[in-house]
Amino acid sequence: MNKSSGILLGLLWVTMGSVMGQTTTQLPLVRYVKPIIGTERMGHTFPGATVPFGSVQLSPETDTIPYSVDGKYQPDVYKYCAGYQYDDHTIVGFAHTHFNGTGHSDLGDFLIMPTTGKLRLNPGTATDPDHGFRSRFSHQSEEASANYYRVDLQDYGIKAELTTTTRVGIHQYTFPASDSAHIILDMMYNIYNYPGKDIWTYVRVLNDSTVVGYRQTNGWAKNRTEYFALQFSKPFKSYGYKNYSTTEPYIGFWRRFNMSKNFPLIQGHDIRAYFNFNTTSGEKIELKMALSPVSYAGALANMQAEAPGWDFDQLKKAGQLAWEKQLEKVKIQTMSDSDKVNFYTAMYHSFINPTIYMDQDGRYKGLDQQVHNAKKDQFTNYTTFSLWDTHRALHPLFTILQPKRAGDMVKSMLKHFDQSIVHMLPVWSTYGNEGWCMTGYHAVSVLADAVAKNIGGFDAQKALTAAVTTATNPLYDNIPAYEKYGYIPDSMSGTSVSTTLEYAYDDWCIAQMAKKLGNQQIYQQFAKRAMNYKNVYDPSIGYMRPKNKAGEFRKKFDPLETSGEGFIEGNAWNYTLYVPHDPKGLISLLGGDKAFIKRLDALFTTYLPDKYFAHTEDITRDGLIGNYVHGNEPSHHIAYLYNWTSQPWKTQSTVRMILKSQYHNGPDGLGGNDDTGQMSAWYIFSSLGFYPVAPGSDLYNLGSPLVKSASIQLENGKTFTIEAVDQSPENVYVNKVELNGKKLEGKTISQTDITNGGKLTFYMSRKHGK
Repeated sequence: MNKSSGILLGLLWVTMGSVMGQTTTQLPLVRYVKPIIGTERMGHTFPGATVPFGSVQLSPETDTIPYSVDGKYQPDVYKYCAGYQYDDHTIVGFAHTHFNGTGHSDLGDFLIMPTTGKLRLNPGTATDPDHGFRSRFSHQSEEASANYYRVDLQDYGIKAELTTTTRVGIHQYTFPASDSAHIILDMMYNIYNYPGKDIWTYVRVLNDSTVVGYRQTNGWAKNRTEYFALQFSKPFKSYGYKNYSTTEPYIGFWRRFNMSKNFPLIQGHDIRAYFNFNTTSGEKIELKMALSPVSYAGALANMQAEAPGWDFDQLKKAGQLAWEKQLEKVKIQTMSDSDKVNFYTAMYHSFINPTIYMDQDGRYKGLDQQVHNAKKDQFTNYTTFSLWDTHRALHPLFTILQPKRAGDMVKSMLKHFDQSIVHMLPVWSTYGNEGWCMTGYHAVSVLADAVAKNIGGFDAQKALTAAVTTATNPLYDNIPAYEKYGYIPDSMSGTSVSTTLEYAYDDWCIAQMAKKLGNQQIYQQFAKRAMNYKNVYDPSIGYMRPKNKAGEFRKKFDPLETSGEGFIEGNAWNYTLYVPHDPKGLISLLGGDKAFIKRLDALFTTYLPDKYFAHTEDITRDGLIGNYVHGNEPSHHIAYLYNWTSQPWKTQSTVRMILKSQYHNGPDGLGGNDDTGQMSAWYIFSSLGFYPVAPGSDLYNLGSPLVKSASIQLENGKTFTIEAVDQSPENVYVNKVELNGKKLEGKTISQTDITNGGKLTFYMSRKHGK
């Protein structure tokens, strides 16, 4: 490892979540030869091991909170979107699949828990851990670093260590001396669990050290089958299971067997299996759990390809070097170690999702439940597309730092379109399923952005066809009404205004794609639709506002309220400014330059009382600056809107203020869910001094860099460097910007400016210019 690599890992933090599930906290990811002690809260992001864009995210689970109780949603489950809460004192096991910083959840596949003593197959409860297999733990014995997690399970005297490859989770458990050591395979555990979520589980014992199987679930992903292959480094002496299902009264003539012990076929709705060992003091037992979307034969092949031996430390190091390679794409100098910690934390988060979704031979199961082969089409297939969030900055970031992956992600979306029975690009897709979460059709933004920036690897004409088909789909979220009225009437949707605004932006993206590809008919059609944002603006009050079919605005309306007023995860104050594709038109609509500046100033200074968001699950005080909701993505472009006014310096000071107030390397490190990397991507762009206000264009708006300097290593072999002359915490204003020694007259740089390589120089000052 060279010195720069060591610095990168030495200054990482991994996000670990929150008490209430909204703000996130960061545990230091120190250089992997040095342990850490975690003292912060966590919740929405898993603290375990993964490699960049890995299929496996191996992490501890700290409780078994169900999604509902007596058929009613249980709000506490929201804390467990990633399975782990820092305030908890027990661990129930280690599962292999998770989402990173989302506001909804699923997964938690194939929970493993090592124990000793009396065999217990019920996890017990947090208040009564002694009657279950869960164990107490202390943060003093917990360690997290890139592709490594360790914790001591106090009740059993077992040290648990985790690492991964792309498709394999590797466990190493150091046992005490025991003639009753157990490793439990819990096929019932789910994140956002409820009765009936497990459709079927199947376990096949091939020999005394190899087990294969699958689980089919009905959750956020309605029809998901995940296959596994599990191998132990030591033969087990016996095994068995318990079926907790109450819906399987008939077993036919299988009753002739005693299937609960040492029988090689285990199946049912709700299964927990166990494997017994004798251990000596300090003996290590390793497990390898390989996953596949296709078959357990595929899982076995993935294991053989990625983790054929039993060298835990070597696999850990290989994964950590993979992280080094990704993090070294950007090398920075900062004003403080804290800024460097935040920056590389954001880099780490940005390269977790989307996740690779295919076997090492290229096979994967599509939305049509058929097996496809991505290698035949010469791409890597990805899943976990949280597009309402990530189209804003994460996917544009990939066009700079991960252009090959960006092209493959677009190709993955086009395959999703091909396989979709309703002929749609992904909205929120995961594991060969569409989850339909959130609003808009923002895959078109990602496609248009890739076309605008000449990202290769996909058929641009096909992308345009898929975008138009999606945007005119009569089955999806009031599109016929949107086409008929030019807005979505209030009576037809609880998010009528915000969805109209999002559709208008997406339509602009389609227009830009059509224009570049020379299709004037589609360009004209969607350029007109892009102006629909004006149809929900009420000039009598100066806000976007719900409107009925007759064109009348809702009479009773509160622009501060975040629920029930026609918007999703925001209020009229924030969403009125959601016109990223036409800032000039928006400024004119809102009364011109002076009135617009006053509106922006007020957004960041007006206090929003708790009563306006306390009942809104996704908004908390931590993510607010005045009435500006940074913890929710629709506001992420707003600070840059000053650039279209006579006071562009306010973009510079406001961006620097947000960077300092919303991102920390201690408790409550993020003012909102990371949302699979969007919050982190905003930080990366803004720290470097530019931001994609309207993806679908090849332009980035200039702000105020936080770094002293940065060097971006591009995939084409060129280097783009950034320097902030006279940088300091007080010098937040930019008096001059030069590109390759020539003064920039405008407030933008292009994708080509970056990918051609060169140097962007900011001249910083305590006083703003004009």
